[in-house]
This record gives sequence, structure tokens and C-alpha cells, in this order.
Amino acid sequence: MSAAASVRSYLFVPANRPDRYVKALDSGADAVIVDLEDAVAPSFKTQARDTLSDWLARQEQPAVNLWVRINAADTPWHADDVRCFAEVLAGRIAGIVLPKAEDGDTIRHIAQHFTGPSSQARVLPLIETAAGIAQMRQIAQAGHVERLAFGSIDLQVDLGMQCEPQESELSHLRIEMVIASRLANIAQPVDGVTTSFDDVPFLAAAVSRARRSGFGAKLCIHPRQVGVVNQGFLPSDDEMAWARAVMDAVAKSDGGAISLNGKMIDKPVIMQAERFLRQHR
Repeated sequence: MSAAASVRSYLFVPANRPDRYVKALDSGADAVIVDLEDAVAPSFKTQARDTLSDWLARQEQPAVNLWVRINAADTPWHADDVRCFAEVLAGRIAGIVLPKAEDGDTIRHIAQHFTGPSSQARVLPLIETAAGIAQMRQIAQAGHVERLAFGSIDLQVDLGMQCEPQESELSHLRIEMVIASRLANIAQPVDGVTTSFDDVPFLAAAVSRARRSGFGAKLCIHPRQVGVVNQGFLPSDDEMAWARAVMDAVAKSDGGAISLNGKMIDKPVIMQAERFLRQHR
């Protein structure tokens, strides 16, 4: 399993709240996204960028699980954000989250600004507009893309949609994102935020749906969501018992047909069992 695929939770924290950076990093989230976009008002964006860059420069060690969501390519802050976090501070963060990703050229442009080996460039594109959906496969294959992330709330606004709480209207777009990720051979995509952080059963159901649909992680807006998300993307006890039983049956076979509880065990079944075991580890 790649390092990217092992990340299950991405917790947002406002860039203009440096008092929350360490709390977010200590929350148990697999990764933290310091947000310069939605979380910061236009009049404070430059100040927030300076606050974050100063904090990063003071750290003794790189923040290897901290991502920075910069401002979108069509905003006046984008170019300075890229220069700051791709050129000056590239070695101090995990990578850059690009909001409203709509083409591969913007991602390649960001990657070109990274200092050091180009392989260090890591970009997490947020698909949250109609144009982003239309270019999703191109974006996934642009190079330097860690995985795709679904901006489901912004997408509803862009499309003029009013989804029910379970967002069943977006199911087909989620599947398209999973397919685009698989074709590009990148990690499973990251599902969008769940705005309610006190309704644990609702969040758990959302994580379960995302996992069943082929997603491997989820964006979080509150530390209370992290534990539910992390646990939800791990195999359940029943799945682990099944996986061990499958592999035991394979180990005891003589090379002929294998069955378990009246069901045939073939290569796809074995691969799924192995996947559960890897995820559990």
C-alpha cells in the first residue's frame, strides 16, 4: 500500500488560526490541510499566508503530514501562494491542495515551481465544479497528482443542485471519480466533507457509503470526525475474520478448486482478502 493510500482522514484548519495548527496535527488525523481559501476572508488572505509561512519556517522538522490549500487559479492570491509554498517552503510541507481544479495545465504549472527534484511535487486537486468534472480524467493523469478529492458542497452550488442529506444525486459522479483514479493508477479518491460533526451515526454511514463506492479517505471539518473516519475506512471485524478464513483455505489447498462456506474462492476473492489484511496492518 502506498503512503498516499494509507491516509484516511484529512482535517481542515484555518490558516489564520495558528493556535489550531498543532492541535490539528495532534488530533489523530492522518493529514492536516491548512486552508487559505474558504476559511480566510479576502482582506486577510495575505496576512494568513504570512502567518502560515512564518510558522512553517520556525519548525525544526518539516510538517510531513501538513498540506496547504492555496487559493484557486483564477484568484489574485494564487500566484503568490504557489511561489510561497511550492518554491520557498516546498520541503516543509506534504504538498498543495488545489481548489476548483479544472485542467491539468494548472497542476503542471504548480509542479514546475517546486524546488528540488520534480518528484517531490505533490498536488491534491479538488474536483468541485462542472469544468472539473468534465476534465477529471485529464486532471488525474496530469502527473504529480497524489489523489483526487471531491468538493461535493461547492459542486452542488456550481451545478444549482439541492441534494438530499445522503447526496444520492451525486453517486454517479463519485463512481466516475473512482474510475478516473483507477485509470490514472493513483490512490483511491477522497470523499467530500460531512457538515454535521455531532451526528456520529450519520457520519459513519457516509464513510461506509464512500468506502463501498471505492473511496479511500474523507475530508474532515472538525476533530470530532477524525476517529469515526479513520475507523470507517478500516476493515470490520467480520471482514477480517472472512479474510483470514479465505487465506487459511488457500494455504490448505492442494492447488485445485477452493471453496469456503459453499462459495468458490477465485483470484478476485483472494485479492480482496489480501487487501483487507494490508489495510488492517
